[in-house]
Amino acid sequence: MGTPQMETTSRNYKEDEAIAALQSKRPSPKDTLSLIETSLDDDQATDIVIVDLSGKTSIADFMVIATGQSTRQVSAMADHISRKLKETGLRGIATEGQTNNDWVLIDAGDVIVHLFRPEVRDFYNLEKLWSQTTLEANSATIQIA
Repeated sequence: MGTPQMETTSRNYKEDEAIAALQSKRPSPKDTLSLIETSLDDDQATDIVIVDLSGKTSIADFMVIATGQSTRQVSAMADHISRKLKETGLRGIATEGQTNNDWVLIDAGDVIVHLFRPEVRDFYNLEKLWSQTTLEANSATIQIA
């Protein structure tokens, strides 16, 4: 039986190995984005927009915005994306909004997906919000420099 310090070090080493193994299996942000795009294409989503967030915010590397023509289609798209992401080994996927399926958000870590019905997408207009935020951030950077 080792000393408490030796046991702690051994335990930390095993935890580090387990974490490294999980991280090595985690798909890259671009691989995750590609999988999501393919799934949306397969499900006939419309108006797919990809917003590159890398270097602009720490919440994610990419944001995907897409439209489904009905609550049923939005629900199916969300289910398919979640299932495919889990099959790649990605864990900790959070989904919101599947009770109404007007707007479903899927947080896949490095990629955030917004699925809307057309009227709801028009109302929230996330593309304009993020393009305006990006323009303001770029403008502030230019003025400071």
